[in-house]
Amino acid sequence: MSGQVALTLSCTDRPGIVRAVSDFFFGQGCDIVQSNQFGDPSSGLFFMRVHMKTSASTPEPDALAGAFARVADEFGMQWQLHDLAVRPRVLLMVSRLDHCLEDLLYRWRSGLLAADVVAVVSNHPDLAPLVEWHGVPFHHVPVTPDSKADAEQRLLGLVAELEVELVVLARYMQVLSDRVCAELSGRIINIHHSFLPSFKGARPYHRAHDRGVKLIGATAHYVTTDLDEGPIIEQDVARVDHQSSVEDLVAIGRDVESRTLARAVQWHVQRRVLLNGQRTVVFT
Repeated sequence: MSGQVALTLSCTDRPGIVRAVSDFFFGQGCDIVQSNQFGDPSSGLFFMRVHMKTSASTPEPDALAGAFARVADEFGMQWQLHDLAVRPRVLLMVSRLDHCLEDLLYRWRSGLLAADVVAVVSNHPDLAPLVEWHGVPFHHVPVTPDSKADAEQRLLGLVAELEVELVVLARYMQVLSDRVCAELSGRIINIHHSFLPSFKGARPYHRAHDRGVKLIGATAHYVTTDLDEGPIIEQDVARVDHQSSVEDLVAIGRDVESRTLARAVQWHVQRRVLLNGQRTVVFT
């Protein structure tokens, strides 16, 4: 097999892990392109990502993974071996605000996003023309208090049918149930402004303007049953001042949200994000 693979792993930190990994893949005809590792003193865990080129003598990915399992078992690793020729399948969710959606669709169409966008789901029909112009199937799934359970079942059905690996909430303004969060744990990324918890609810930029904030920020994180408190993947900020109007704050905030979400999605699909309890290790 000639191609590229990425190994991600975590385990209890102890001597010999890097050598064991390197020796194994050298013996399988692999050439290490990039290797990142981190030993977390607070948890005692070791995290590693290795990006490798394979050769004609390297077994196919499934066989390579099967052989590596013996090394992984020796160190008690949680691990995955990814064939980088296989592009992750991504489903985007959105309500009416389109800035994050448009940014991700542009990156996908331009070849800048290392994934395939296979569908967009929205609880409103407003953005159907935009999505269809990009050549992506659009699914209007209305959500009311009475239909929420059916809507979420349809979402999970699409995830299964389309073999979706990652769901991205690109300003989807509905709270997902504990069931969905649990079934897609580690597979849903959300974006929101970083005014929380000071300015919750509607019109946060207006309320932030009233308080004279000096920083606009955004947070991209994995979705958990704790609302807006999942493991953080990426954050970014932009400075503002007394001259900035509410409209300025909204425009700056949307730009920060778009680029923060895009980086988080890109790092996830490039297999650069590893969960560390309520935190993440991100090998950029």
